Amino acid sequence: MRRGGFPRKDAAKTKASEVYHDAVKGTDVLSNATVKEDLDAWLKRKWSLARTTSHGYEEHVRLYLEPHLGHIKRRDLKLRHVEAMYDAIERENAERLIHHARIVELQEARDAAHTAWVRAAGKMAARRAARRVYLDANAALHEGRRGKRKITSAATLHRINATLSSFLGTGIKRGDYTTNWARMVELPPIKRPKALVWTPERVAEWKRTGTKPSPVMVWTPEQTGEFLDFIADDRLCGMWHGFIFRGPRRGEMCALPWTEVSLAGSRFRISAQNVEIAYRVYDEAPKQDSVRTVTLNALTRELWAAWRETQEQERQQWSGEKAWVESNRVWTQENGEPLHPDWISRRFNRLVELSGLPPIRLHDTRHLSATLALLGKADIKVVQERLGHSSRQITSDTYTSVLPQLLTAEAESTSAVVPRSRKDGARQEKPKPPEKHDEAPETVVDPEGDEPDEGFCPAA
Repeated sequence: MRRGGFPRKDAAKTKASEVYHDAVKGTDVLSNATVKEDLDAWLKRKWSLARTTSHGYEEHVRLYLEPHLGHIKRRDLKLRHVEAMYDAIERENAERLIHHARIVELQEARDAAHTAWVRAAGKMAARRAARRVYLDANAALHEGRRGKRKITSAATLHRINATLSSFLGTGIKRGDYTTNWARMVELPPIKRPKALVWTPERVAEWKRTGTKPSPVMVWTPEQTGEFLDFIADDRLCGMWHGFIFRGPRRGEMCALPWTEVSLAGSRFRISAQNVEIAYRVYDEAPKQDSVRTVTLNALTRELWAAWRETQEQERQQWSGEKAWVESNRVWTQENGEPLHPDWISRRFNRLVELSGLPPIRLHDTRHLSATLALLGKADIKVVQERLGHSSRQITSDTYTSVLPQLLTAEAESTSAVVPRSRKDGARQEKPKPPEKHDEAPETVVDPEGDEPDEGFCPAA
């Protein structure tokens, strides 16, 4: 191996010694392979990964690793190249923020032009002119949205770095690389959103400004009851009850077959899930911890039994047209086709909007289910098993929120620990000290005046 460009002979000897030791460890120091070639070969070997994980690796390689590191030779990859990649991503984020702000301006201009067109009165020429302004503003908005890309968040940066670390770790085991540079990179910390409850004060602020206090919000029991009363006549009422009270993931609910449901035993078993990649749905087995049996409460079991009768009626209606799709899924469209996970989320958001309640996401029903269970004094271990988590710490830290009722109960139970002689907690009067003689006179309050008598005797 020949390398040049060293300022002194000692530096060349040091580098030669480093290359020699790498060669002794089994590294191919003579290879001219690039990082892109190694990334492509690494992805081909990852055939045993879950589909979602494999898709995430491919996306990170295609959008970030290959454009910034792919042209570098394997033996020349250093920490500075990895750090330069993250610096470039931050610069791209700044440009995307400006682009997003421009899109917001164009959208506001389009909405204002549409309002002016709708409210235009008088001659038809004025309405045609207002309509033309709206069409131009709408075309400008479509043009401005071209090439729009999401902001790369801190969480995404950590996932990209995890992909790079996995790639370099495999390369070290194979003798292609010597150092895992991804482990030496310092990235911005991840701020996980905390689940908050829709208290009356937060609801009032949301109605005034239209902003959510946190990306993860949870309803109170009263708000949950209002929503369930609102969707009582919805075709998929039983499914919404299952999400709120049992807390499954949407992919697990979509893949649930009737063969895994026992209405007589009031339980169902989750052994499959649907994953969505670019709106295409794939059937996959869930993680080992997610395979579980969930017990149905009485109301949800009755709704599921009624839904089975409804589904049978729909099967009879569509059988004459030979259009019924026999999917054996619990939750289907009118013609038997399985529900798409994204359609369920959009339908839930629409029902929440129509109900007038403060917004929550479909995934927030898992938080809501865990919080309601704790409010009902359920054991955290039971909640962990029902939600399919690997440890109770995940359930406690991630999927539980503190309801006002729990805070009130905690405050009262804490104060009740301290024994008190007076139940009302009133302040007791201090006992009067014994009278003292041959001492300076004490301060005496003048009953006829507002000022105290300081104990001085009037002059003789």
